[in-house]
Amino acid sequence: MPRLAAASLAGTAIEFYDFFVYGTAAALVLGPLFFPTFSPLAGTLAAFGTFAVGFVARPLGSVLFGHIGDRRGRRPVLVLSLLLTGGATVAVGCVPAYDSIGVAAPLLLLALRFLQGLGLGGEWGGAVLLTAEHAPPERRALWASFPQIGPAVGFLLANGVMLALAATLTEAQFASWGWRVPFWAAGVLAVAGLWLRSSLTESPQFLALDDHARVPLAEVVRDHWRLVLLTAGALAVGYAIFYAVTTWSLAYATERLGVSRTVMLACIMAAVVVKGALTPVMALLGDRYGRRPLCLAGCGAAALWMFPMVALLSTGAPLLMFLGFLGALLAFITMFAVIAAYLPELYEPRVRCTGAAVGYNLGGVLGGALTPIVATALAEQSAGRVPWGVGAYLTGIALLSLGCFALLPETRPVPAVAAEPVTG
Repeated sequence: MPRLAAASLAGTAIEFYDFFVYGTAAALVLGPLFFPTFSPLAGTLAAFGTFAVGFVARPLGSVLFGHIGDRRGRRPVLVLSLLLTGGATVAVGCVPAYDSIGVAAPLLLLALRFLQGLGLGGEWGGAVLLTAEHAPPERRALWASFPQIGPAVGFLLANGVMLALAATLTEAQFASWGWRVPFWAAGVLAVAGLWLRSSLTESPQFLALDDHARVPLAEVVRDHWRLVLLTAGALAVGYAIFYAVTTWSLAYATERLGVSRTVMLACIMAAVVVKGALTPVMALLGDRYGRRPLCLAGCGAAALWMFPMVALLSTGAPLLMFLGFLGALLAFITMFAVIAAYLPELYEPRVRCTGAAVGYNLGGVLGGALTPIVATALAEQSAGRVPWGVGAYLTGIALLSLGCFALLPETRPVPAVAAEPVTG
């Protein structure tokens, strides 16, 4: 289990590095380079629009790779998704800017972002299921939480590289070629990920199946459509929180509050470090007390914290911004630390790869794709004031997710209790 968990963590870290490095670049530099004829606000919104395309592609990727995972096994999904995401990310770093090739530049960016999302849509299902289906039931949430640490590691890698470049290069150097370096580095990481995953064995639960679904998506739509919608709605708040903190706030603080890129990246990264470190702790609580109670607690905390987070962000003070981000990400990880065990347990094994991945990635469309765009538009309407509209939007998503979690059942395996000896 430690070797399997480490390989899954490394793979998700690499793939989410690819995904996150685009979000950071969209917040900092893609607008002026690829949409120079737009106003600064419109350019940021357009860059976030290409960012959102990755989320739209993720459910399609979960259908494509979910079919492979339910028909051919979880292991092939890990290799194919890593190749697709890594290749698309390297290619983003090679796309000429608008000044060189005109409208073809943003179109190429859009196409490559779609391929990134397609690959990531398959990654989560394969990595999580391979770990969860190997894990002993009484510690399934703990072991399945290791792939969930991968996004935090990937985010830190992506933003660490961006932070180093922003601190050492001039504005002109960063805009000219510096922003491309993290995308090129994705090729090296992809090769390392393929090497790590080459020795993984197939899931025992998949190997034990006698009858594989012929068309997994058709079975999911026919028999589990309500479950898919509930899980998508339940997970929307996690995506909304994460991308409000890591993407929208970065653009808002640097463009509207005048906070330096270095300070903002440092504040966000510090909060993400704490979130990643606490992931296995929250997962252990999920093994002990159940998946659903932690999800409800995390949603409730998110609903209560969104207004304070926006207020703390608006101060522009590094320590206060860090505290606002930290509270939001602690609410996030209270839910998402157990999701990697919860979703597979909700679906039967024959359609588990498709059902769990589609529900997970539809939540990304609802919460992650729109949040930077909506939050940027709402913040623009409150120029010079605290953007309370952003807090209201995030609170509304938290309440929606709370209602969806309330309608889902508990799935934690009940430990077997040994029979007591009969005494005469």
